[in-house]
Amino acid sequence: MAGMVGIIALLVVLAAVFVIFVVVIPIPLWIAAIFSGVRVSVFGLVGMRLRRVPPQVILSALIQARKAGLEGISSNALEAHYLAGGNVFRVIFALVAADKAGIPLTLQRATAIDLAGRDVLEAVKMSVNPKVIETPVVAAVAQDGIQLQAVARVTVRANIDRLVGGAGEETVLARIGEGIVTTIGSATSHKLVLENPDMISKTVLKKGLDSGTAFEILSIDIADVDVGKNIGAELQMTQANADKDIAQAKAEERRAMAIALEQEMKAKIRQMEADLVAAEAEVPQAISEALASGRLGIMDYYRMKNVMADTDMRHAIAKPAAAAAE
Repeated sequence: MAGMVGIIALLVVLAAVFVIFVVVIPIPLWIAAIFSGVRVSVFGLVGMRLRRVPPQVILSALIQARKAGLEGISSNALEAHYLAGGNVFRVIFALVAADKAGIPLTLQRATAIDLAGRDVLEAVKMSVNPKVIETPVVAAVAQDGIQLQAVARVTVRANIDRLVGGAGEETVLARIGEGIVTTIGSATSHKLVLENPDMISKTVLKKGLDSGTAFEILSIDIADVDVGKNIGAELQMTQANADKDIAQAKAEERRAMAIALEQEMKAKIRQMEADLVAAEAEVPQAISEALASGRLGIMDYYRMKNVMADTDMRHAIAKPAAAAAE
């Protein structure tokens, strides 16, 4: 009876071990890997499970690399890339595509590009099949004041060696836009640019705008050039309006000063008239005192009255003549 219990316990243990073995190790994929020439030990697969690396991913990637003829790819390198958050299959696909296209690409560089956030497979495809990117409308002003609006199509090819740390499409487009503005701005007339739009592409290509970027510029083609505003005329009109406003402000200042001076003179005249009235009001009293004291005789007083009457008559005669002259 004890022997039977021992046999049953042994069978249960063996069944449990078998179940665990099947769950931990993908038997069909492991057998496929062996027949594909990929040598991965059972303990290696168990270690993957313990490191929380799906064995299916690593084995499938190794089988694909082996069948594509890639050498030197180890399971440890793929595990490290997976644990770093990389896409193992994308790296293998990129290596296969690069090998078939004759593009030198190592596993280390491919994993670095993938971990940098760039699509390494798309980069390999772009190296084989260049990409055409179109710039937004770039407005620039020639020396004659006419604005031109240009659109360029840029054919670029991914530079595998500069994908890590190289600038992206935005930098390339910005540099090309700057080159277009510089070329149009240096033209003496907008007609020269309209007659020879290729002068823009030739000048821009000479500047080596792909330096430090993840791309290699193959060609720059000007797709469209349109005439925009007459910026020179608008600037002249703006300047003329500004000069007019300044002149008006200065004229208003002079007018205000003239009005202030006029008011000041009128105030002085009113003061003088008030002083004159006050002085005239004292004349009768002074005459009376002079007559009483004997300083002024009666005949002197009559002669003064005659002189005043003569003066009033002359003023009366002069007023109509002055009005007629006006």
